[in-house]
This record gives sequence, C-alpha cells and structure tokens, in this order.
Amino acid sequence: MRHLYIHIPFCHRRCSYCDFNTYANMEHRIAAYVDALCTELAMLRESLPPLPKSPAAAALRPSIFFGGGTPSMLTPAQIERILTAATALVPLETAEISLEANPGTVLGREYLRAIRSLGVNRLSMGVQSLHDPTLRVLGRIHTAAEAKASYLDARAVGFESINLDFIFGLPGQDLADWQATLTEVISWDVDHLALYSLILEENTPLYAQVTAGRVQVPDDDLTAAMYELAMDLLDKAGYRHYEISNWVRPQPGDRPDAPPRLACHHNLAYWFNSDYLAAGAGAHGHLFPQRYANIRSIDGYIAAVQAGHRPIAETIPLTPADLAAETMMMGLRLDIGVSFEHFAARVGDDLTEYYGTALHELMQHGLIAIDDRRVWLTERGRMVGNHVFAHFL
Repeated sequence: MRHLYIHIPFCHRRCSYCDFNTYANMEHRIAAYVDALCTELAMLRESLPPLPKSPAAAALRPSIFFGGGTPSMLTPAQIERILTAATALVPLETAEISLEANPGTVLGREYLRAIRSLGVNRLSMGVQSLHDPTLRVLGRIHTAAEAKASYLDARAVGFESINLDFIFGLPGQDLADWQATLTEVISWDVDHLALYSLILEENTPLYAQVTAGRVQVPDDDLTAAMYELAMDLLDKAGYRHYEISNWVRPQPGDRPDAPPRLACHHNLAYWFNSDYLAAGAGAHGHLFPQRYANIRSIDGYIAAVQAGHRPIAETIPLTPADLAAETMMMGLRLDIGVSFEHFAARVGDDLTEYYGTALHELMQHGLIAIDDRRVWLTERGRMVGNHVFAHFL
C-alpha cells in the first residue's frame, strides 16, 4: 500500500490568508516544474527502500493527491505526464487519485471530462465561502455562482467523489451568515464537506489587516458557536461527522466502526499515521523513522533535480515516542478513534499500558470514551481537541 502527495505550488493569485508554499503569477515556470517533478518521481522509484507496513490501515486504497497551490492550473497533458511517472510508485488502476481545484480555474466540462478520463476520480474544491464580498477579501478568484457551476459540472461529467472546502470565522461573518452558507450547500446534495476554522498566519496580508484593526474576525466564542452549529445542521441533514473537520454522507455498506466509503483515503492515511511519499517544491513526506521536507523555492527545487540530486532540504528523525504520540493525535481526529489493534501494530506496545495515566485522566473529565476495542473523543472532547492531544506528548 503506497500513498503519494504531489505538490503543485502555483496560483493565479495568492489568497490573503495563505501561508502555504505557493507562488502567484508564475505560470511561465509550470512546464519546467512538471519536468523536474517527473524526474524526481523517477528518483524516488530508483532509491525507495521497502515501505514499512501499517496493518491496521490495510483497508485503505493506494492514493495520489495533487495538492497546492492550484493543481487545476495544470493542463490535462501535464497531469497525464505526472501520473505516468508515478505509475511505478502507486498502482493507478486501484488508486484514489485526488486533485485540489480552485472553482475559478475549472469552469467548463471539457477540462473536467479530460482529467476524469486520465483516472482522476476525486476532486477537492476550495470554495471557502458563498459570500462574494468575503471571497474578494480573501483574494479568491471565483464567485459563489461559479463555485456552484463548477460543482455541478463535475457531477455532470462523472465525478462521484467531490469534496467542498469551507472556512468559518471569516472577516465580518456571523452565525446567520454561516447558517445560510451551510443551508445552501446542503441543498446541493454534496457528499463530502471539509469545514475549517480560519487560522491567522503571520506574514500574510489578512494577519496584517486584522492586527492593524482594519479587518475584524469573530472571536473564539463565536467561532466555537459556528462549529457547533455546523455539527447540529449537518447531523440533522444526515451527514456523518467522521473526522474533526470532515463530514460525509453515509453510503450503503458503511460501518460505524470503520471509515466511510466516501472519505478521502489519502487523508485517512495521514490520520492512520501511515507512511507516505511526497514530491515537489516544499513537499513533506513520512517514512518512519524520519520525515523529510523538500526545498521550498521553485527555482532551487528545479536546480537540484536538474543537477541529479534528490531535492531534500531537511530530514527530521522520529523516535518511537514520536510515533506513539502522532498515532494518537492523528487517530483521535477520527470518529472511530484509535483501536488497540492499530496502536499495537503501528507502535509495538499496548495502548492502555503505554498511555494508561493519560487515558484515565481524560476519561474522568469526559473527553474520551473507551470500550474493549478502541478509544475515541466524546463530543465534548472534539470541542477541545488540542487540549486532549497535549496529553500524549
């Protein structure tokens, strides 16, 4: 089982809240970048050691995830080249192949039909808001109407797995605005939603505007109320809250003790703390006992690959204690929690012995629940997830 993250760091325009490794107005560099990316994938194939196994995650599909940036800036021919180069790393015929898309760049069924024919079978669309003035504040290049049109076009050409991303706690947003957004998107009959609280990152235009008092964002209490409202509305609409920030419509055959069929299997690999490969400028991979990070700059990345070197900027060693902590912190994000079997298979120790004191304290405060198979967050625990996770450090 293998998972591959491919980073495409190009955007038409960088959003005001973005602190990711992205570059705007550099379309002229995409062709050279794709060349380097295909070369790096060949290097990975030649140098890759046998990957460690994660037995408890055996039900996951192999996966390729095009993240960014805006991967939908790539042409179908460029996507095809990258997939061809990735074939030896991930079996394409059985893989979940996901592509992040800006609704402002995928208006039109011809493009969507073309990438679907290449094997891309899951889209993740960064809608973020259905309020046009807020979209402009965020620096997004699409409107609410264009977002809906992109979603309907993707459905029409045969995409069965589509995720829509939204942010709450946005400038000027109140509960009524957020409820209107949720009510509208529920009416679209979307199968998968990812809802994230706005995080103000330093060195971004939005952070500067907020700290200078030119823009106001909801306080922590209002943001928490927005999250609770989302849980309530989506529960009533029949969605399963399978991960702290992700909801999915249940499908026939889904079991409450297993991930839902329409979950993003690439993200499940992260939440199961599995090993995964990564390629591209600024991409991060995980091959226990280490993580690695590629060179961030596009030009530096391309130069390293052209010189015949793996473009790694940093290698971070991980200890067995790191593996145990990350397995708990990532796994508890899921509604199914962490099973004793998974912890033992991944870490090599008994969960109740390794974290007995922490588990007892958290259970006493009503933040986790435990049965004879697994441990998971209670609804109260989900509201203070970071506090719970700190007990495993």
